[in-house]
Amino acid sequence: MRKPLTALLFAATLPTLAMAATQAPSDVPPPPAGAPMMDGHGGKHFGHGGPMRELNLTQEQREQIGKLMGDSMKSRHEITEKYFNKLPAAERKAMQDELKANRDKTDQSIRGLLTPDQQKKFDEIKAKREQRKAEWAAKQKAPADAKTN
Repeated sequence: MRKPLTALLFAATLPTLAMAATQAPSDVPPPPAGAPMMDGHGGKHFGHGGPMRELNLTQEQREQIGKLMGDSMKSRHEITEKYFNKLPAAERKAMQDELKANRDKTDQSIRGLLTPDQQKKFDEIKAKREQRKAEWAAKQKAPADAKTN
C-alpha cells in the first residue's frame, strides 16, 4: 500500500519541480560545482534549466514564483496527507481533483506575475506539458489494453 502512495506523491510533485526550474540571467555566472540548484524554500536559486527559463523572468518574478511554488508544494503535501488513509477509488478521484485545482490556482497566480509576452510563452509551455501528459497516459494505457485482449 505504501508503494502506490509513494508513486502518487512523486507523480504529484513532478509538475511543480518542472515549473520551478528557471534559468538565471545570462550575466550571472553559474553556481559553483556542488552548489544546490534550489534552496527548497522558494528563494534565490532556481537552477539553470526547465521550461520557465524561456520566460526571461526578472529576479523579483523568480522569487515570487519560487514562493508560490513552495506554498503550492506544501499545500499539495497537506492535501495528500489528508487523503493518506482513504485510498479507495472515490477518494483517489477526490484527491486528484483537489490537487488539480491547487495546481490550476498556482498556475493562475504565476501567470498573473508575468508580462503579456511571458504569459503567451507560459501558455505554450503549459500546453506542451499537457500534451506530453496525454501522450504518457496513452502509452501507459496501451500495454494495459494489450493484456486484457
